Amino acid sequence: MSEQKLLERFMWLSIAASAFVIALKIVAAVVTGSVGFFSDAVESLINLIAACVGLWAIKLAAKPADDNHNFGHARAEYLSAQVEGFLILVASVVIIIAAIGRIIEPQPLEQLGIGLAFSVVATVINAAVGFVLIRAGKKYRSTALDADGRHLITDLWTTVGVIVGMALVWLTGWEILDPIVALVVGANILFTGYSLLRGAILGLLSETLPEEEVATLKGFLADYSAANGVEFTSVRTTSAGRQRYVDLVMQVPGAWTVDRSHDHADVVEEGIAAALGDAETVIHVEPLGHPTTVGPKSA
Repeated sequence: MSEQKLLERFMWLSIAASAFVIALKIVAAVVTGSVGFFSDAVESLINLIAACVGLWAIKLAAKPADDNHNFGHARAEYLSAQVEGFLILVASVVIIIAAIGRIIEPQPLEQLGIGLAFSVVATVINAAVGFVLIRAGKKYRSTALDADGRHLITDLWTTVGVIVGMALVWLTGWEILDPIVALVVGANILFTGYSLLRGAILGLLSETLPEEEVATLKGFLADYSAANGVEFTSVRTTSAGRQRYVDLVMQVPGAWTVDRSHDHADVVEEGIAAALGDAETVIHVEPLGHPTTVGPKSA
């Protein structure tokens, strides 16, 4: 199975899990009349919408480069993360408003035991699917999968908080805890939405690769430089969705022919792709000692 088809299947898993979890949480909210359970259901609804957007983004990101998008469509995954972050912020506002309304006008809760049972099942499902998506997002460097997985894990902790709060209401009879729990949930979701939006915006701003990947790249270049008598300068990195990009200058002895320099450039490109788990590298060849005027001065 191709990597693209595998990523799409992960997103379909998220969609299916979110739809089932929403059903469980809606039942819990309706049966109990709890604003806490309602807030939990709203977050899962947002996650379902976001998962659908994520699936669209993964399909779009896989399209090859064309006349209007010379570097492909990989940044579509950042759009998915932005949409998901925005939707989470909207959900947090809805939840907070509902919680404040319940504080002003308290309402009795019913059948909390049934609601708790449904929420526990939803928690187990979110935990399993969330960790699968995050692991897959890291393995395949998919921003969309990682964002959706993190949202599911946030949903998991949200549900755990709601379960604890409702259990306390059940045991103590303090119904004011219901809207208080909802307020805490809303605040937590607000922070999650901010984090997702920040990460997606940084991606659009061509942020450098993670420190561990940059260290791997520098290690490869240092070894190659020592073994072949070349130097690397102006090393720049960035990413677009799952794709890594490296741009650098390779300074070679002035006596080298164009063919020899080109052969070394090919080897460096292949080596970087292997070291970083696939990367597109652009190499500019200059004679040793040539002054560098663009980007960082050395690897």
